[in-house]
Amino acid sequence: MGQYKANSINSKSFILTIENTRIGELNYTEWYSFKAEIKLADNSIYQLEPKGFWDSKIELKKAEKTLLEFKMGWKGIVIKTNFNENEKNYLLKLKGLLSNKFILVDAEENEILVVDTDFKWNKFNFDYTIETSTEFDTMENKELMLLTILHCVNYYLTIIVAVT
Repeated sequence: MGQYKANSINSKSFILTIENTRIGELNYTEWYSFKAEIKLADNSIYQLEPKGFWDSKIELKKAEKTLLEFKMGWKGIVIKTNFNENEKNYLLKLKGLLSNKFILVDAEENEILVVDTDFKWNKFNFDYTIETSTEFDTMENKELMLLTILHCVNYYLTIIVAVT
């Protein structure tokens, strides 16, 4: 089981680490934008691009190839991956109605990841702690998935704030 930290450098950039080793970063083009870039430790770059009416769906792309997409659903954020032509579905949802934790469940509803949000009043942004299961740790493209999930949580929090 892994324990990752995602720290906000400013309101537009997050650094993901495990045991003080940089895994990658998530960078937004502008404040409160759904368009972002993921840069992994090996310097590979991916784009997160909103699609559809009201940016209802976000796609993760490498060049022109879509590797993952997610959208808000009634139960949470529905994530569909397509790494190496192997499609899998996940659901990211709040652990409880008034919780500050998100969980990722697979198609069999096994909890494979927990994201704990920590709002920093002095910086007016969030830091995150992510705990992964053994199942998640063996997943292909797990670093890319972690940074995308971080974007999903930010997306969820932005939508909720906009609705209230």
